[in-house]
Amino acid sequence: MGVAREDRAADGFSASLAGLQAGMLATLSMLAWLGLSAVWERSSFWTAENLLASTLYGGSAIRAGFARSTISGLALYLLLYSVLGCLFAVVVRGRLPRVRLLLVSVVLAVGWYYLSFHGIWKTLSPLVTLLHAERPTLLGHVLYGVMLAQYPRYLPRLAPATPQEVPVAAGEIAEPQPAPSVGADSRTDPPEL
Repeated sequence: MGVAREDRAADGFSASLAGLQAGMLATLSMLAWLGLSAVWERSSFWTAENLLASTLYGGSAIRAGFARSTISGLALYLLLYSVLGCLFAVVVRGRLPRVRLLLVSVVLAVGWYYLSFHGIWKTLSPLVTLLHAERPTLLGHVLYGVMLAQYPRYLPRLAPATPQEVPVAAGEIAEPQPAPSVGADSRTDPPEL
């Protein structure tokens, strides 16, 4: 009899949901880091969100503190980075060992940082590229990549395989056979009558 093992290779839908969940948690962790580093530099906790909100609201979104436009910056971060996590999980889909998955997700996050902050945002919203703190943002993306590599935790667990039943001849009653336990002694109990 073969040993049953749990196969975590997920279908596309399960992987996308797991990547979405890991991406959202990773984004919130990254934004918490960016907020704490901004406070450390004597700036507003909401600096990163306000900068990204300037894409939609222009320079009026850049302020010291939380405002209505901050919500749109937060939503834009969550949308972009959660979708990135979703796409990553669908592409990778459990094909990499744990260490490689971690390395690939960190490389993806750092690559996304350079692509977005030195390419996309330079065109769409120059204020984001001019005013963001580079080192904390880069380190925040590394944190995002580390957290994104945890997406297999959010995949649904498959039910363990049941032991195969022994075919029974016609007219006989099949009794379930107890599974041998590890470390049990070799004595057997007398059969019950």
